Amino acid sequence: MSGVKRIEVTEEDEGQRVDNFLMRHLRKVPRTLIYRIIRKGEVRVNKGRVKVSTRLKAGDVVRIPPVKMPDKIEVNESDIPYAQLKRIESSILFEDNDLIVMNKPSGVAVHGGGGVNWGLIEVVRLLRPLAKRLELVHRIDRDTSGCLLIAKKASVLKALHAQIRDNKFDKRYLAIVTGTWPKKIQKVELPLLKTHLKEGGWHVSVSKSGKEAVSFFRLKQSLKGCELMSVKLKTGRTHQIRVHALAQGCALLGDDRYGDRTLNKKFRLMGMKRLALHAQFLGFTHPVTEEKVLFEAPLPSDFKKIMDVLKIR
Repeated sequence: MSGVKRIEVTEEDEGQRVDNFLMRHLRKVPRTLIYRIIRKGEVRVNKGRVKVSTRLKAGDVVRIPPVKMPDKIEVNESDIPYAQLKRIESSILFEDNDLIVMNKPSGVAVHGGGGVNWGLIEVVRLLRPLAKRLELVHRIDRDTSGCLLIAKKASVLKALHAQIRDNKFDKRYLAIVTGTWPKKIQKVELPLLKTHLKEGGWHVSVSKSGKEAVSFFRLKQSLKGCELMSVKLKTGRTHQIRVHALAQGCALLGDDRYGDRTLNKKFRLMGMKRLALHAQFLGFTHPVTEEKVLFEAPLPSDFKKIMDVLKIR
């Protein structure tokens, strides 16, 4: 990018977060770099500094500084193994003219950047070259599998973001936690603070200075040394389920960041080599048809296998 750009926000983009707005206009720039230029105050809205989470209004003028592009600026089909293209194509649960619902595989990042050459959204853009605008409506962690929503139009993205802000999304997960879940605990309401790590990624902790985070846990089945939990989210903070579960003394199985590595090694030998967290259900009102829809992402084979191995007979 050769010089400063000033872009006026249109009605289509009203309500969008600054980071998401920049990701659309700087598609080939790593996400970590976008966050860096916002934090350093190089991105301005109406000449004022902003936060990553600042929401834009129609008529706002966004100043985007010169950004050095990475050496590799294009993602082509040749960059992605054919097996991965086929795998992600087969992960589409629903598609119409307005949106796509994916059953994201575990281990696939939702977008490239931060050392990841490509993510699911880049692959979907390759698979759907005639779609002018494909944008993630929300995100789930790289190690989490399950429902992920992509909008095909700016108006659809805006309407879905409004539903998220108004807490009208039904997001339910399946999680396997180690240990025994406290019987009296169903609602976990603990503020979460997100800290950027120098080596990349995030660390999240319970902190009074953090943002509001609310999760609802329900025991579905007791397993050998573990519990199968259904989790419903009111908020969608980074690593929310993982840290809220940990605060109850029950780390998620397979969680290498917050969990017990010795215990995780034991479960890897049983076939569970990743985080035991699956976004099973996603419900919302279709922005165009106004129909209430609920999608279910089938459980991956490794998740079903470990449940069978740990089942109390």
